[in-house]
Formats: sequence, C-alpha cells, structure tokens
Amino acid sequence: MNYDTFVDQVARRAGTSWQRAVELTRATLETLAERLTGGEVLDLAVQLPEPLRLPLRPTPDIEAAERFGAAEFVARVAVRAGVQEPAARDAIRAVFITVREAVSGGEFDELVVQMPRDYRDMVEPALAPGATLRRR
Repeated sequence: MNYDTFVDQVARRAGTSWQRAVELTRATLETLAERLTGGEVLDLAVQLPEPLRLPLRPTPDIEAAERFGAAEFVARVAVRAGVQEPAARDAIRAVFITVREAVSGGEFDELVVQMPRDYRDMVEPALAPGATLRRR
C-alpha cells in the first residue's frame, strides 16, 4: 500500500480530512513506537510506506516498550494530534485497521500480542474480517 492510499483510508475511516488524517496517523504511530519493543517497531516500519517510517523510529537507547494502558495511549495521541480523546480513539482504530491492511498478517498479529487486554476496543476492529471503523 502506498502512502497516499494509506492516508486516504485513514481519512475515510475516521471521517476526517486528508491533512487531519496525516496528523492523526503520525500521532498514533509515534505513540505506538513508544508502546512496542524496538525490534517490533523496526519490523513494522519496514512494511509501511516510507513517510510512515519516521514516526516509528525507535529511540536508539531504548529497546524495551513503555508500559501504559489504552487510556494513556489515547491521551497521548490526542495531545500529539491536538484533538479530543473521542476523535483520537476513532482515529487510532482507523490507523490500526489500515496498518493491518498494509502489512503482513503475521506482523500485525505480533503487534497485537504486545498490547494489553485494555487495548481490545481499539485493536479488535482491525482483526475482524473485512474490518471497517465502528461508529459509536
């Protein structure tokens, strides 16, 4: 999947503009990079379009993942993207669904394994066959 298609999919699923989808995707991937181990971040990055690799750049001196729950993940994305938490949560779901489509199934499964149970609401929509963003 190329970069424009990735961002178009996130924008459509999150019901937002293309430019806002760029910001939300960046914020989600930066936060995801903090939550995953360095090796897993690199494995994910190599399967995504070039412009999406920069936010996934792991900190050179940290291999271990930060341990924080889903509420903190959403809060970090909201702050980074400058949106309210409900919009951040919808965007995170949209990004996860699009990441799943862009990478090999095994790579996405490895990413999900590193997420605690409280991430289920954000990750499960991406695991469903023919996944689309659920609206509340």
